[in-house]
Amino acid sequence: MAQITAITDTIVLSRNQAEALFLDKNISLISEKLNIDIADAQVIQAKLWPNPTLTVGEINLWSNATAQQLPPLWGNYGKTQQVNAELEQLIQTAGKRKKLIAMEKVNAEIAKEYFKTFLRSLKIEFRDNLTDLQYNQAQEAVYQKQLSSMQTLLKAYANQVKQGNIGKGEYVRLKASELQYLKEINDLQKENNALQKELKVLMNLPAASFIKLTDEGFVPVNKNIEGINLANLMESAIENRPDMKVLKLGNEYNDNKYKYERAMRTPDVTLGISYDRGASLMNDFVGVGFSLDLPFFNRNQGNVKAAKIAINQGKLLTEEKTLSVQSEVLQAYQDFITTKKLYESADASFEGDLDKLLESYRKNFLQRNTSMLEYLDFVDAYLDNKSILLNSKKDLNKNFEELRYITGQEIN
Repeated sequence: MAQITAITDTIVLSRNQAEALFLDKNISLISEKLNIDIADAQVIQAKLWPNPTLTVGEINLWSNATAQQLPPLWGNYGKTQQVNAELEQLIQTAGKRKKLIAMEKVNAEIAKEYFKTFLRSLKIEFRDNLTDLQYNQAQEAVYQKQLSSMQTLLKAYANQVKQGNIGKGEYVRLKASELQYLKEINDLQKENNALQKELKVLMNLPAASFIKLTDEGFVPVNKNIEGINLANLMESAIENRPDMKVLKLGNEYNDNKYKYERAMRTPDVTLGISYDRGASLMNDFVGVGFSLDLPFFNRNQGNVKAAKIAINQGKLLTEEKTLSVQSEVLQAYQDFITTKKLYESADASFEGDLDKLLESYRKNFLQRNTSMLEYLDFVDAYLDNKSILLNSKKDLNKNFEELRYITGQEIN
């Protein structure tokens, strides 16, 4: 295997393009989806009839003086040969086969909902990683811009220090700020590396690639979210969430299992036809018969009772889960609205005004109209406010994805 020594390929993606890759290439999703095929195969298996049983016995390989003479089997062979053959077929009674098929069909539906549950969990993890990477990139860009500006200032100040126009203390103070920016960038790049690792695995991308996300989708577009009826949102979550569907399908399975266990009280019948050569009143005897269990002691009472209890247990679990889902939806909705209000509290032009004001401070500082202390204080305030704005966007995105996750639907 070739040794990977450096990043060899930068892949620029939007969130939508990244998610398309994730849905198409993620190995865990491909593997989990195979469980649906396994469940479908079990439905096929349940539909099959039991195989008939053929038994051949009582074949004598030799004979003695007491052997009867029988008509030969072919030619002169078989005048003293005895043989017995039986063919049996199990007949399932009380609709057991249909009830078993019904159970396996429910299992197949449960497998599909389990896949949706797995996809739902993996999708929010993936989308949160995308949001973190977008935030990380934006935050690093802010510090890189300040670093570049600071390094330009340092070059100018270094010349002034050499000429004796400026004291070295001011230069050292600017150098300390540069070092702080370098540390922040270094920390962000380490976080970027961790996010790159997670996302490359989720999208099944080469280890040597580097993901760069566009800004698209960092702030969710959803103008009508506050107009959503909360009661409808709760009802939709109860209807659409895969984990709720799994519980409901589990109740359906329990109902079918109860019917199946009751049917098991009725004995199955085995029909048979036998051929016997040389061991009865007739040389070639053909007879029919049947067998069945006599349900005197075991009438499947325990399994029937257990299936009945499972039905009642399923109803209680569904009731509890319904209350839990309603509470989760309410909390997720309130968290999103709270975050949205914080995000919207900043004037739309505030970020642009902040950038313009920073440039103004920088020019005034270069012209010696602003002291270094005032300039650096404003830069710190600028970085803090930029961080607050970026965090509000990140939190808005994550709360929105949480609301999607909790309600089990792609709210737009």
